[in-house]
Amino acid sequence: MANVLKKWVESDKREIKRLSKIADKVEAFADQMSALSDEELKAKTPELKKRYQAGATLDDLLPEAFAVVREGAKRVLGLYPFRVQIYGGVVLHEGNIAEMKTGEGKTLTATMPVYLNALTGDGVHVVTVNEYLAQRDATEMGELYKWLGLTVGLNVSNKTPDEKREAYNCDITYSTNSELGFDYLRDNMVVYREDMVQRPLNFVVVDEVDSILIDEARTPLIISGQAEQSTSLYIRTDRFAKTLTEKKDYKIDWESKTVALTEEGIRKAEKYFGLANLYDPDNTLLNHHLDNALRANFIMLRDKDYVVSDGQVLIVDQFTGRIMEGRRYSDGLHQAIEAKERVEIQQETKTMANITYQNYFRMYKKIAGMTGTAKTEDEEFREIYNMEVISIPTNKPMIRDDRPDLLYPTLKSKFKAVVDDIRARHEKGQPVLVGTVAVETSEKLSQMLDHEGIPHAVLNAKNHAKEAQIIMNAGQRGAVTIATNMAGRGTDIKLGPGVRELGGLAVVGTERHESRRIDNQLRGRSGRQGDPGVSQFYLSLEDDLMIRFGSDRVKALLERFKVAEDDAVIQSRMISRQVESAQKRVEGNNYDTRKQVLHYDDVMREQREVIYSERQQVIMEDKSLKTIIMPMIKRTVTHIVEMHTQGERKDWNLQAVLDFAIAAMVNENSISLNDLVGKKPNEIIDYLMNRAEANYKTKEKQLYDPAQMLEFEKVVILRVVDSHWTDHIDEMDQLRQSIGLRGYGQLNPLVEYQTDGYRMFEQMIGDIEYDVTRIFLKAEIRENIRR
Repeated sequence: MANVLKKWVESDKREIKRLSKIADKVEAFADQMSALSDEELKAKTPELKKRYQAGATLDDLLPEAFAVVREGAKRVLGLYPFRVQIYGGVVLHEGNIAEMKTGEGKTLTATMPVYLNALTGDGVHVVTVNEYLAQRDATEMGELYKWLGLTVGLNVSNKTPDEKREAYNCDITYSTNSELGFDYLRDNMVVYREDMVQRPLNFVVVDEVDSILIDEARTPLIISGQAEQSTSLYIRTDRFAKTLTEKKDYKIDWESKTVALTEEGIRKAEKYFGLANLYDPDNTLLNHHLDNALRANFIMLRDKDYVVSDGQVLIVDQFTGRIMEGRRYSDGLHQAIEAKERVEIQQETKTMANITYQNYFRMYKKIAGMTGTAKTEDEEFREIYNMEVISIPTNKPMIRDDRPDLLYPTLKSKFKAVVDDIRARHEKGQPVLVGTVAVETSEKLSQMLDHEGIPHAVLNAKNHAKEAQIIMNAGQRGAVTIATNMAGRGTDIKLGPGVRELGGLAVVGTERHESRRIDNQLRGRSGRQGDPGVSQFYLSLEDDLMIRFGSDRVKALLERFKVAEDDAVIQSRMISRQVESAQKRVEGNNYDTRKQVLHYDDVMREQREVIYSERQQVIMEDKSLKTIIMPMIKRTVTHIVEMHTQGERKDWNLQAVLDFAIAAMVNENSISLNDLVGKKPNEIIDYLMNRAEANYKTKEKQLYDPAQMLEFEKVVILRVVDSHWTDHIDEMDQLRQSIGLRGYGQLNPLVEYQTDGYRMFEQMIGDIEYDVTRIFLKAEIRENIRR
C-alpha cells in the first residue's frame, strides 16, 4: 500500500513539474501583454486564429493564448489567474481532469483552455450542472470572451430550435449536460437538414465533472413518445384481417413466417380503408399495423406461440414451452395479438431515442473536466473516458482543521450533539454549514433548530438561483445554513467581516454519504483560499451506511470501549477508517452498476451509430438516393430467392418468389410463373432486378423534376427507418429488462443481450429493406410529397 501511495504522490509531483515548465512560458509573456493597449490586445485573437489556420498547433499557441486571456481577465473582470490556475488550464487543454479545491477559481481557470480551443472555430462547449450556473457563467465569463472577439451562446431548455442553432454556432456555448444530450437525440430524429441544431462535437469542458459523468451516469437520457394514437388502428386492421380468405386475399410463406396480400387483397384493403393506393408513403403506419394484423391472425397460433390468461397475452418460449413472464412481442405485434384475442390493448410509452451520458460525452473529439473531488474515482475516469485526474496544488496552504468523526450509539443522541454544537458555534457568531444526505434529514434538523430558537436557512436543491444566494450568505457572521450535500454546488462561500477571527466557516456533517467524494465536497466548502475553517462529521450506529456496511465491527469496537449507552461518544481515527472502507465498498458497487449500464448501452451504441449515420447520409444527400435504394432492393430480392431455391430444383418454391414479386415489386398481370421457371437462382435475381430497374426509370419519368424524385426517395426511406428503429429501441429496452432472468439458467445475461440484440438488429435491417422495396416499387407517385 505504501508503495502505491508513494508512486501516486510521485507521479503527481512529476506532473506538477512538467506543468510548471509550461507555466513559465506563459508567464514569460506577461510583461509583453500588459504593455499592449486594449485594441492591440483584442487584435491578438484574429492574429492567433490566422496562425492556427497557417498550420500552427494549439500546443504551439498555448503560452501566448493563455497570456492573452490572463491579461484580458485582469482588464475586463478585475481577476488575474494565479500560476496554479495556469496548471489547471493546461490540464484541461490536454483533455484531462483538473482536481482543484473549492474556491480555487475553477471558472476562471477554464477561460484559458476554452479561449485557446475556440480559436479553431469548431466550437467549445462548457457544461454546468444546472441552468442557473450556465446562465451566470455565460454572462460573467462571456464578457471576457466577447471583449476578446469571440462569440458566446447559451443553450437552455426554453429556447426555440432557431435560438439553439444560433447558440451552437457560437465559438463558445454554455449548456447543461441533459440539454446537450437531448439536442443530440432530437437532431437524429429530424427529417430536414435545416432542422438540426448541433454542429459536430469538438471540445467540451465539464464543470463538476464527477457529478455529471459519474453521479448522473446511472440513468440514460430517454425521449419517449406515447404509442396511444394507434389503439384504434390495431382494432380496425384486425377487423379487416378477419374478412380475408387464404390464397385469394393473402398468401403465407411458412418458411420465412411472412404473410403478404395478393393483388385482390390489396384492392380489398384500399376499398376497406378508403385509399387510392395502399402503398403510398403516407400510409406507412397503416401498412405496419396491417402487416402485424395479418401475422397475428394467420401466423401466430394461440396455445403454441402464446397463451391468453387473465385477459393477458403471454408469450410461450419456443424452446422450453414455458411462459416468458414480462416479455412482450415488439414492433406492435403484441398489441395486434391483443386486438385479435379481444383483450385489453396495453398502452405503452415508446422509447424513441436513448443514450447514456458516458456514450454521449465519448463522442467529443476531446473532453476535459474540473472538480474539487475526483481522485477517489480516477480509475473510472481512466477506464471509461480515458482521462487522467491531476491534483492541482492550492494557491495558498490549506489550514482547515478536519476533525476525526464522532460516533454515537443512536440517531437521537447524535442529533442532540449536532444541535448542541450548532448552538455553541452560533452563540459565538461562527457561521455553520450543516450537510445532510437526504432532504427529510434536513427538514427534521430544521424543526429541531426551530424548537431551539436558532434562526437558519434550509437548502435542498429545489431552486438553483435562490440556492446560490443562500450559499453566498452562508459565510456571514452567525449564519446557520442546512443543505443537502449537493446543494449550491458551483457557488463560493466567502467569509463575512470578523469571521476569520472566529475560526472561519464550520462544516458539520450529520452522516457520511455513501461516496467519499460527496463528503469531501462538503468539507471543501470551508477553508477556501487559505481561509481558516473546521469540519466535523457526526455518525451513529443507526445511520444507513453503518447498518448496511460495517455496523457489527463498529459495535464490537464499542463493546471494547465499554461506553455508557446513550450519550456515549467515541472520536477515533480507527472509526473513520472503518467508515471509509464501507464507503469504498459502496463506491465499488456503484461503479459496477454504471459499468453494467455502459456495457449494455455499448450494444445499442454500435447500432445507433449505424442508423444515425445512414439517416444523416439520406438527409444530407442532394442528388439521388438510387445508390442506396437499389442495393436495398437487391439484398431483399437475393434473400427471398435464395431462401426458396434451396436443395434440388424439384424442391424449389417458385410460387413463393412469385408471390413476393407481386406483393412487393410489380403488377400482378405483368408477371407469371413461366417468367421464373427454368432459370437458375442468380438468373431469377437478375430478372427481378431488371424489373426493379425498369420500375425505377418509370418513376423517374413520371417525376421529371429530380428534386421531387429525391424528396420521394427520402420520404420512403426516412419513414420506414424511423418506424422500425423506434420499435427496435423499444424491443431492446424490453429485452434488457427481461434478460437478467437468463442468469438463473447459468447464462451470461450480457452475452445473451449482445447475441439477441445483434440478431434483432439484423432482422430489423432486413425488415427495413423489405419495406423500402415494397413501398418504393408499389407506390404511386404524387408531385407534392413531403417528409
